[in-house]
Amino acid sequence: MINLEVDEREVEKLFLEKVETHLKRIERQQTFWDLKELCRQTSMSINFIKETFFYDPRFPKYRVGKKWLFPAREAEEFLLKWLHEQPKN
Repeated sequence: MINLEVDEREVEKLFLEKVETHLKRIERQQTFWDLKELCRQTSMSINFIKETFFYDPRFPKYRVGKKWLFPAREAEEFLLKWLHEQPKN
């Protein structure tokens, strides 16, 4: 026979930690990236981005005034597709 004891306070603490982690992740999600955020999200320099995919017509980008904006979800989807298209060495 197995006897199992559960510390309800510990379970509640773990649950709240997981909820907090998830909420922080949701808060970090953005609607748009600017060029600086695009570089941060991809770990790529501006020059590398411009040389490789910035001018790809499929890459979602909008010029608003003097600022480039990228819809975060669309840009992420494009980047994943673009990465899979790259030659594997």
